[in-house]
Amino acid sequence: MQTILLSSKSRIGALALVTVSSCAFAQSQAPSQSYPLRPLRFIVPFPPGGSTDIYARIIGPRLAEALHQQVVIDNRPGAGGALGADLAAKAAPDGYTIWLGQTNNLAIGPAMRRKNNYDPERDFSPITLLMNAPQVMVVNAGSPIASVRDLIAAAKLKPGTLTFASAGIGSSGHITGELFNQTAAVNFTHVPYKGASPAMIDLRGGRVTYLATSLASAAQSVKDGKIKAIATTGTRRARLMPDVPTVIEAGVPGFEVESWHGMLAPAKVPRDIIARLNHEIVAILEKPDVREALLAEGGDITTGTPEAFAAFLKSEVVKWAAVVKQAGITSE
Repeated sequence: MQTILLSSKSRIGALALVTVSSCAFAQSQAPSQSYPLRPLRFIVPFPPGGSTDIYARIIGPRLAEALHQQVVIDNRPGAGGALGADLAAKAAPDGYTIWLGQTNNLAIGPAMRRKNNYDPERDFSPITLLMNAPQVMVVNAGSPIASVRDLIAAAKLKPGTLTFASAGIGSSGHITGELFNQTAAVNFTHVPYKGASPAMIDLRGGRVTYLATSLASAAQSVKDGKIKAIATTGTRRARLMPDVPTVIEAGVPGFEVESWHGMLAPAKVPRDIIARLNHEIVAILEKPDVREALLAEGGDITTGTPEAFAAFLKSEVVKWAAVVKQAGITSE
């Protein structure tokens, strides 16, 4: 065996190199070993009571137990969820700020605005997708329209005279209606309301032709016979309305809309912290009591890796940007 002798100077250099390498390794391991050392801020970009807030308040306490630190829910509503998203984008990338994003403030809103304070892909570190939920297309209980085919036929018989309601410009229902116009080659006129409740009131009063809304908000009225569900907007039938066909089944290939929620952190959070958060949140969503509470909101739990969520987000940004551009929707 050959013995290699180092000079005193060389030994010092080698020792320094080993020391630097050891420190670098220790630093690379430190975040996951010591994290978290203080409470986390959980930004919810909508007011209390909505689905986003409900998801956060189901997950937050369990995450606090898993991390052995307090998780503080911080509701920051405004600008369709953009205010909370902007705050999250500007937070320190240390793993102590997380937030719950969704379709509107990550894919639809940025496509509509002429100026954005954040970039949905560049400014965030995806942790995991949480929930996907189709919408349901509903009509007045007394409407002669009983299917998507009827809806399309009526629109082509009276082009430009029939309407669809939504909870406001840029809402999920608005964008769903625009995508339906484009995909089915029809021309329903958009009627925006200041919220889902007044839109539903006018639908039930027969003042608009149809409304695309969440399953949770429509399920009881459908069950009571106050409105009719003609189709759901996912790729498969909705768990809450298994007897209602999808729009694709009804003869409009390629039409698919699902509202989704996902957990994110500011960009450049260390990868091992993102991996830790992903691990803990996915484990939480596998707990039976959590699944039961979340599924009651009408969606499906769809967790995955940070990389899978990043790829999904990219595809949604591209999809809705194209729909918004073709529809000519803009917002300040």
